[in-house]
Amino acid sequence: MAASGTESGQGLRMIAPPLLYAVLMLAIPLLTILTFSFIRDGYQIVIWELTLENYRAVWADQIFRALMLRSLGVAMLVTLATVVLAFPVAYFLSFVVAPRRKAMWIFLITIPFWTSYLIRVFLWKVILGYNGVINSGLKSLGLIEQPLSFLLYNTGSIVVTLAHAYAPFAILPIYVALERIDRSLLEAGRDLGESRAMTFWRVTLPLAMPGVLAAVLIVFIPTMGDYVTPTLIGGGKIPMVANLIQAQMLDIDNKPLGSAIAVTAMLIVTLLAALFLLLNRRFLRVRT
Repeated sequence: MAASGTESGQGLRMIAPPLLYAVLMLAIPLLTILTFSFIRDGYQIVIWELTLENYRAVWADQIFRALMLRSLGVAMLVTLATVVLAFPVAYFLSFVVAPRRKAMWIFLITIPFWTSYLIRVFLWKVILGYNGVINSGLKSLGLIEQPLSFLLYNTGSIVVTLAHAYAPFAILPIYVALERIDRSLLEAGRDLGESRAMTFWRVTLPLAMPGVLAAVLIVFIPTMGDYVTPTLIGGGKIPMVANLIQAQMLDIDNKPLGSAIAVTAMLIVTLLAALFLLLNRRFLRVRT
């Protein structure tokens, strides 16, 4: 018992500094935003009076509701596309690639992290642009006479860019979950006469769901807060709720209202994430 207590104390002392740092770096901004959301805004000043008027204004604003729905739709499309494309890559890496080469594959998957997120977004603008790589390639092959104008500045281009940006975040947790699956379970399923497809559906997929869940949340939550891609790839024509927050905070300089919008969006995302986890837990319970 004494040894166990000593080990626990040593572990707590080891993680205390980074844990305290992480809590402070997360708690201070969140508390600041939460505090600002309950005070009044004056002309270029903040009036320190508690009020719920900011939240009433948020829920009464049709623009907020429209942008929130658009943001949810885009985030869901990005999450679906990213996870659907990431799962085969993670499955191939876990079940097909030789163990001695897996480290190299993981290294290749993480290469996009070497460059700035902003640079990757600009590269997609170059690829999809009016005189970009795709249009130039199609023209050189004689397949088109005029550049295609629908490749950029639309929801599809935003989804493609975000799905590419967050693909590594989805591949890695799914891969980790697949690596933890006991291969003897798969062999037992095939020995009992199950086809590969049914073994995948009944054994592999349920056991990989923790990784899929992690991938969904890792992609969905930051996508909701992305404002760079809608500005650059959407051309400012398809703003999302993060662009509304940015405008209130910087352009209009209404920090209380911008904070209320941010808190409201965070609450909506939290409720949706909790609902998703609850439904998935019930689904797995029924499956088992």
